[in-house]
Amino acid sequence: MHEPYEQILYDVDDPVATITLNRPDALNAWTNRMGAELKHAVARAEKDSAVVAIVITGAGRGFCAGADMKNLESLSQGGELDAVPAEFAGAEPGDPAMGEDFRGAYTYLLSVRKPVIAAINGPVAGMAVPIALCCDIRFASDRALFMTAFSQRGLVAEWGIAWLLPRLVGSAHALDLLFSSRKVDAEEAARIGLVNRIVAHDELMDFTVTYARTLGERCSPASMMIMKRQVYQQLTAALGPSEQEAVRLMVESFERPDFSEGVRSLLEKRAPRFPRI
Repeated sequence: MHEPYEQILYDVDDPVATITLNRPDALNAWTNRMGAELKHAVARAEKDSAVVAIVITGAGRGFCAGADMKNLESLSQGGELDAVPAEFAGAEPGDPAMGEDFRGAYTYLLSVRKPVIAAINGPVAGMAVPIALCCDIRFASDRALFMTAFSQRGLVAEWGIAWLLPRLVGSAHALDLLFSSRKVDAEEAARIGLVNRIVAHDELMDFTVTYARTLGERCSPASMMIMKRQVYQQLTAALGPSEQEAVRLMVESFERPDFSEGVRSLLEKRAPRFPRI
């Protein structure tokens, strides 16, 4: 099959889709085309029943340097960004049940029905930081560096990062990273909760894909989809309504084949064979 992408790579090795930001000569600097290609590829993976989890990483020595400087220069002089190719314009990944709050330019990743895992292989800066934060889980190379950069460009906390970052690291750490735009290494990122785990650079992709593959082999896709919806939708909910919703969803889960398969596989001491979505 001919791949339509110029700035990403897309690969599926059942049950994992790997999407690689692929402008290594520019440290994978972000363009409108790259964003549109990523969104199209995520929608494709979400619809593919062979895919249980999605991994996003960068080619070469970094994850993403943030916005392409040519685009920033054009904007600063009153110009426009690069155009989005028509063939990618209609991609709409994400679970409509999550609501419009989770349908933004990059926050759509929070509503994708499957786990989205970032393998952060090096520097991630500017607008790439909220993109990484919109992934459900973040594994970082020991060479990873984070830099919000907005304050040093006369910008603001972009693309939902003002909502995401304090929920991950607390308001004091969030404001430190936003005000100072200082570089944060992998060790500090893990300590404050920005990433889940640090992995030796040469082992990052193997570790991440193995983790994703384990989800596909052991975990119910339907359960993970609903858990993801619960976690993000209930970040601003009160405890009582959250518990009531959990009870309702639990009762619903008793009727799904995933529940009977999960119990049966435990009794039969074998790996479960859950339906794909």
